[in-house]
This record gives sequence, structure tokens and C-alpha cells, in this order.
Amino acid sequence: GTTSRYVPSQADIAVFEAIAAPPPADLFHALRWYNHIKSYEKQKASLPGVKKALGKYGPADVEDTTGAATDSKDDDDIDLFGSDDEEESEEAKKLREERLAQYESKKSKKPAVVAKSSILLDVKPWDDETDMAKLEECVRSIQADGLVWGSSKLVPVGYGIKKLQIQCVVEDDKVGTDMLEERITAFEDYVQSMDVAAFNKI
Repeated sequence: GTTSRYVPSQADIAVFEAIAAPPPADLFHALRWYNHIKSYEKQKASLPGVKKALGKYGPADVEDTTGAATDSKDDDDIDLFGSDDEEESEEAKKLREERLAQYESKKSKKPAVVAKSSILLDVKPWDDETDMAKLEECVRSIQADGLVWGSSKLVPVGYGIKKLQIQCVVEDDKVGTDMLEERITAFEDYVQSMDVAAFNKI
């Protein structure tokens, strides 16, 4: 069945592709082989055999560059030949750091979802003599990262006394109701107590 004519296999193609230029003329066997394979350029995909990475055919310690571009994305850092070549590990380290930096910058571009809550506070004065405008001014003077004051109104509680009802939006991991209570009740000339009237996750 087989003709005596030499038909190259995928192994030849792998070696052929690893050699970027024709061998020098004094290696005439190699050159003859190279030109022979070159003539099969068009049909190389249909030649017999399975094309493998170069290192799989020849001696195990040949540096395998044929498959590198396509299938070694994940093993960039793995040294297949156990060489303790300093440069190699430097390369791998640099690559790993670049990958890491890329990953980090991708991650930081994703907007982090910040958990926020909308809180309605009731701030009670001591009595009807308390200056409510001043009381509100004190409350709004409280500033914190992750705290935004919203609208407010005075709500009558009886005996001529009004309480301040004020809305705020907080970032959960930066501002809590305990901290708000502590800061608001610190204005003890005006504030008798503070309660959370409503608390909603946003």
C-alpha cells in the first residue's frame, strides 16, 4: 500500500515549524529535508500522525517552544525542566506579578457594592424652651465619612414640645446608630434623647 516516496508526518511539521529558517547548506541532509517538508506546506494539516509539541518527540531536555504560544497559559510559572536558571524564575516572577497587577486593577474597576441604610431619627429636646433650630444645627454639624443628612421636620409631641425628626443615609460599615446616638446626645444642652424611628436597608 505505501509508496516508496517519503511522506512527512506531523512530527516533521512540528520540527519544521520550530526551525524558523532553512538550515545552512553544509547541513545538506537537514536542508534537503527542510525543503521537502516546505513543499508540503499547503497540506500540512492533513499529513499523517498527530502534531505534538516538539519536546514530546525529541530528547526530553530540548526546550519546547512550539506549543508555548497556545497552550501554556496556565503553566507559565511551572518550570517543566527543573532548571535552576535564575533568569527563568525571574521571568516567571515578573509574569506572575504582571498577571496579579492586571487582576487587581480589574477587580478595583468593579464598583464595590456599598451596603447603605436609610435611618429616620427622633431627637427629643429637654422641654418647650429648647431652641429647636439650634438643636437641628447641632445634629447636622455631625460629620462622618459615609454619613449624609437628609430632610427633617419638627413633630409635636405634646405640652408644646416638638421633637426633631431627621433623615440620614449611612454606609453600614462606616456609621452605625450607636455612633449617631453617642454624637447626638453629646449635645446635652439641647438633646434629651435620640431614638431610631425607622431603619431601612437601601
